[in-house]
Amino acid sequence: MNPAAPKASAATLALLFEPIRDDLKAVEREFARHVQSQVAVIPEIGNYVKDGGGKRIRPAVLLMAARMAGYTGDRAVLYAAVIEFIHSATLVHDDIIDEAQTRRGRDAAHTRWGNHLTVLFGDFLYLKSMSLALSQDNIELIRLLCDVTLRIVEGEIYQLTKKGAVDLSEEEHFDIIRRKTAYLFAGAAKIGGMLAPTTPEQQEALWEYGFSIGVAFQIVDDLLDFTGEEVALGKPVGGDLREGKLTLPIIHLLSRGDARARTLVHTIVRDEQATLEEWRELRTLLVQSRSIDYAQSTAVQYVERAKVALAVFPASASREALLFLPDYVLARDR
Repeated sequence: MNPAAPKASAATLALLFEPIRDDLKAVEREFARHVQSQVAVIPEIGNYVKDGGGKRIRPAVLLMAARMAGYTGDRAVLYAAVIEFIHSATLVHDDIIDEAQTRRGRDAAHTRWGNHLTVLFGDFLYLKSMSLALSQDNIELIRLLCDVTLRIVEGEIYQLTKKGAVDLSEEEHFDIIRRKTAYLFAGAAKIGGMLAPTTPEQQEALWEYGFSIGVAFQIVDDLLDFTGEEVALGKPVGGDLREGKLTLPIIHLLSRGDARARTLVHTIVRDEQATLEEWRELRTLLVQSRSIDYAQSTAVQYVERAKVALAVFPASASREALLFLPDYVLARDR
């Protein structure tokens, strides 16, 4: 995505997460343990969702932030599992709403178990996350988690009201990004700091760090819809626009006032599909209008904001890892 950023790979991420590898494995065990139920289909779906992979970036942010802040207890693993439960619930519900048939290169959960069971399983994950948080009896953290979760749901509802809206403004789009993606990253980072004796300034810096990473993460994710390869992404490219979701590159393209671009976007959104020729033309227009460059440069700005936010913490190996993570987010190709 960015020539100056290191090439993103599974090996790069593994190296980045090496100091918290054992903690991430503990998060996986916590997730598996807490999806157990006497209702057999719940752990069946839960293990399927867990084994679907994912990079666990959100829980990793919490774990590394806690380490940087000086926390060494076991509550970081529990709260990281809470974050993963919330994130997994959003993915399960998103796939149902978007009618996505695949997730990370294999059947989405609802493709296997149907919408009715799967939407209830997503609800189970949300409630389980709050149940786990309540077990720690920390009202401040519970309030933060509830607020973040409500914003996510609001973001999903707001995005649905804007489905197919080809006049979506950039500010409206960023409002969706903030709610659906950035606040969970921000909450994960801040909770890591709240577990340690940090100052309000440091906690807000962690919120800003996570928030900025979250925005950059979503912009890059949206860009991959136009620049990625289907095999690498594990999902069809171009899905967002065909689903009536306008993202930053398209919004920028339409703001240029090109009549052909507007007609093409209208057609794809209306028909919920694009021919190979239409898709190639759209990608050409995105490049010619520098809309891809615009979205990339915007992501870079948020990455730099994330790095600057950590200046309130002293140098450490954990801070170095957190400083590198935004570059990984910028350079990822899936």
